[in-house]
Amino acid sequence: MIRELRTKNGLSQDELAEKVFVTRQAVSRWENGETTPNIDTLKLLSKLFDVSINTLLGSPRQLICQCCGMPLEDASISKEPDGFFNEEYCKWCYADGEYMYHDMDDLIDVCVGHMANDQFTPEQVRAYMKDMLPKLNYWKQYTNLAGAEKFAEFKQQLIDEINTLQVEGMPKVEKLNALVGGYVNLEYRLPNGNLVKFLDDGATYLGTQLECEFGGNRCFGIAANMDFILVCTYEENGENPELVVYKKR
Repeated sequence: MIRELRTKNGLSQDELAEKVFVTRQAVSRWENGETTPNIDTLKLLSKLFDVSINTLLGSPRQLICQCCGMPLEDASISKEPDGFFNEEYCKWCYADGEYMYHDMDDLIDVCVGHMANDQFTPEQVRAYMKDMLPKLNYWKQYTNLAGAEKFAEFKQQLIDEINTLQVEGMPKVEKLNALVGGYVNLEYRLPNGNLVKFLDDGATYLGTQLECEFGGNRCFGIAANMDFILVCTYEENGENPELVVYKKR
């Protein structure tokens, strides 16, 4: 696998060795299967090639998110703020160094919305999640109460800031949920005619959808994080979006 990734990235053995602070001979021994990089070098290789350590080692483990139970692939594995993979969680349950869920019922509500379909009713999905989640390490060893309190304070601060905006026709925000950027990253037309997106498809935000107090077929959408607050309106299925507020925090 290391040979494959090295050649895919157009690196010689000498160039790879220089990047991870080893000798060319060490790289050669890895590629011939004679030795395995130590854990610190594996982390450097993982970050360099943007693949998990599990992938570097030939995928000996079937990784699942220890918060929501999602099977993990390199594209969905979370990362630490320094760019290293965290192979315990998906990028929607752990983002920017923070756990996104501290209430199991909140997570179940999100999963029901994404997993319910013609084959599985919302009630079946909810029952499955209630049985499965307590078996995962995050919920079995859930001791980060201080983190939960800090996260709750942050959400309340966001709610207060959003309500202070006093957007005409928008109801008072009572609750924010974790949202995947790819599902809410709408494209807006600027006054100069250019189309632009403000969110990252792979990031997780806090937000919600609210019915307009004036009625009609438009809803308010909110997405926020540590850096900004975005408020927009749109029609069914995100059609004809209009940006109302984009405020740096």
